Amino acid sequence: MGRRDLSIAVVGAGFSGIGLAIGLKQAGFTDITIFDKADGVGGVWRDNTYPGAACDAPSHLYSYSFEPKPDWTRRFAEQPEILDYLRHCTAEYGLTPHLRLRTEITDAEFDAARGRWRVRTGDGERLEYDLLVAACGQLSNPAVPRLPGMDSFTGAMFHSARWDHGHDLTGARIAVVGNGASAIQFVPRIAPDAESLTIFQIEVHWISRKPDRVYPRWRHTLNRRVPVVQKLARLGIFLWFELVLNPALVSPRGRLLLSAPVRLMCRHALRSVRDPQLRDRLTPRYEPGCKRILTSSEYYETLNRPNVHVVDSPITEITADGVRTADGEHHLVDTIIWATGFRSQDFVAPMRVTGPHGTELNAAWKDGARAYLGMAVSGFPNFFLMYGPNTNVGSGSIVHMLESQTAYIVQAARLLAEGITTMDVRQDVLDRFDAATQRRLSTSVWNQGGCDSWYLDADHRNTNNWPGFMTGYRRRTRRLNPADYHLRH
Repeated sequence: MGRRDLSIAVVGAGFSGIGLAIGLKQAGFTDITIFDKADGVGGVWRDNTYPGAACDAPSHLYSYSFEPKPDWTRRFAEQPEILDYLRHCTAEYGLTPHLRLRTEITDAEFDAARGRWRVRTGDGERLEYDLLVAACGQLSNPAVPRLPGMDSFTGAMFHSARWDHGHDLTGARIAVVGNGASAIQFVPRIAPDAESLTIFQIEVHWISRKPDRVYPRWRHTLNRRVPVVQKLARLGIFLWFELVLNPALVSPRGRLLLSAPVRLMCRHALRSVRDPQLRDRLTPRYEPGCKRILTSSEYYETLNRPNVHVVDSPITEITADGVRTADGEHHLVDTIIWATGFRSQDFVAPMRVTGPHGTELNAAWKDGARAYLGMAVSGFPNFFLMYGPNTNVGSGSIVHMLESQTAYIVQAARLLAEGITTMDVRQDVLDRFDAATQRRLSTSVWNQGGCDSWYLDADHRNTNNWPGFMTGYRRRTRRLNPADYHLRH
């Protein structure tokens, strides 16, 4: 295969890490170790077990192109089925021997003299690798606000991504803090059994109906016997995102043409809320797409229940038995569920990554996370990220982006195996890429739509989203150009 048997460490066993390991194995690499601090594969689909957890991208697109699943039970798969799919891929492609589960990588430091990464595990073990890939994702570290009095609360309190299944919600007085993608999925599931459920709304969202449906058995049979049917379904979904929805996000002209239809679609769904005053409070004042457009056919209906209430006033304090808001109201609750999302800019946290000159990655990113094509950072040789800065998609499937990154990183691995000792992306290449990316993002709805979202960091720099089409990213990553890197033989 090459001049040396490259040793590769992949940190994270979610869609990114599993997909990359499969690509590396298919390219002939054998010395691959996949680390994960949890006791199983799956990433966010292992962690997010809250009631109603499901994908908001259609199943046929939210899966690897090389491993179609003909028998998805429904158009938008739920968490257990997606997790089973990832476990199936792990077994099918022989990744189990490569897994190091229950093993957290706390530190990684590049040894310039040897051209290798020295990594340390949580239990103090030290290991060395030629290539290090952080496949930690953007949505792996739950964000929980620090509010006065949190330590005094006597009831149950947990984040939606760390759901406490041992806590019975029947007859509970529940506070749900946040009303984003997770909340609109689990609120309809837990509201019927609660004595009361109060949603502390942080910011309103555009919500459309979810065109979900159960796939009948004959469709499973058809997919198996005539695989092109499933391929065409995948292509159709891809083109819908790429040609219809994506222009409304990234193109000023597309926003002009498509914003009004999206508003009408979401306002039609909002008519399910019977109280006109509540409907007004649930109507966003920013452009559709500035924040992620959510999908649900149950959330608005749930708000009509007599035991469900929506509070707009900000929380000022957590008390022993409730939540106090800025309007002076004290809401008695015995359970607090944080639906407050993730620390989306912590691309490698809590792992510390240190380059050959002693610079720590987060210090290099003090003015905002930047990576060439979302994968390579200057000053950190033989190191790549998956689902890194500016590779999230506002419309489409992240799996398509991950497969593009896999193909690119496999090319890098081949270079390292065939005689290159180190490869470090040139600073001028990264600077030009980042400047062009931020320039394109400056006219996108995420930057100009009149809202604050998790796409923007504290300085309102968009560190998360790709500013164009998925096909554009595929084209940019199809061929690794060695001239973009400082190469040492």
